[in-house]
Amino acid sequence: MTDVVDAPYPARRERLRAAIGRQHPGRPLLVTDLANVRYLTGFTGSNAVVVIGTEESEHLIGTDGRYVQQVAEQVPDLPSLIDRDTLALVARSLAPLPVVVESSMSVLEFAGLRDAGLSVSVSGVAVEEFRKVKDAVEIDALRRACAITAAAFDALSREIVVGSTELALARRLEQLFGELGAEDRAFDSIVAAGAHGALPHHGPGQRPLQRGDLLVIDAGARVDGYHADMTRTYVVGADPEPWQAEIHGLVATAQAAATAACLPGADLQEIDAAARSVIAAAGFGERYNHGLGHGVGLAIHEAPMIGPRSTGTMGANMAITAEPGIYLAGRGGVRIEDTLVVTDAGPWILTEAPRGLVVVG
Repeated sequence: MTDVVDAPYPARRERLRAAIGRQHPGRPLLVTDLANVRYLTGFTGSNAVVVIGTEESEHLIGTDGRYVQQVAEQVPDLPSLIDRDTLALVARSLAPLPVVVESSMSVLEFAGLRDAGLSVSVSGVAVEEFRKVKDAVEIDALRRACAITAAAFDALSREIVVGSTELALARRLEQLFGELGAEDRAFDSIVAAGAHGALPHHGPGQRPLQRGDLLVIDAGARVDGYHADMTRTYVVGADPEPWQAEIHGLVATAQAAATAACLPGADLQEIDAAARSVIAAAGFGERYNHGLGHGVGLAIHEAPMIGPRSTGTMGANMAITAEPGIYLAGRGGVRIEDTLVVTDAGPWILTEAPRGLVVVG
């Protein structure tokens, strides 16, 4: 756990407090999204509300009795309110002040605050916008998660054999994450063999690997709450067929082009186009049916989203994925994905591992 003296949380809260003060003067912000709670405090429990007050001395965290000791250990620098009906208790502590809330708050919670007599409006300041740019603590956690992911992929690739099932490989990969020091998997692992590889989010099942299959594995480890995301495509037990080598080569070229374009100030649509144009020029544009990538951090999918309809530009120290693919129904697919950090010196790839069409099994 990060030492309290060196913790990034007070600085994060201060940046948010200043932004709220400019846009909503005199109104505290209620933070209920648990990823945002963790970002602002380090608290990892399953129930919490954070108040970002109009002054630093007015910040507080609310949770319930299950977390009395945990909140004291993880958030020693904020006063805490303890009650099972956490949001209601925190709201009563603020009445009759007008408050602003996150857009992710449920309709029922929003109505409950109004029924309690509070003047409530949705904040125009989103914690998620602050989370787009990672600080040193976050980048280190991402680096470690990605290193574990790459090492686990390498170990798994040497264990794959013809006849292994998708599900067995997924569970073995997740076991490797744990053995290498991860706290959990980052998301439901994707292992897609043969024709299943044409389904970008295929859930692994009992299909056994067959000789000559393309095998798409998309997975990641989670460390200190931060998510890695990596995809590699293999061929099972045989040299690749020409069509397999062709689409893999195109995806590799597209991914390299998009990765090189990930620079501070770059337009998000243009980054997406760097990959998409390679695939479209080869006649496979309709077989690439998703965006280039997304931000990663305390959530596996977070801002910025990078696709043909994205708006905005890339910023230094944003952590993103670059993951183009080609998907041929009934035959198979290829995706290559890395997690990277955008820097002034160029993209820093965290999931550093071979990207070639490796023969396994």
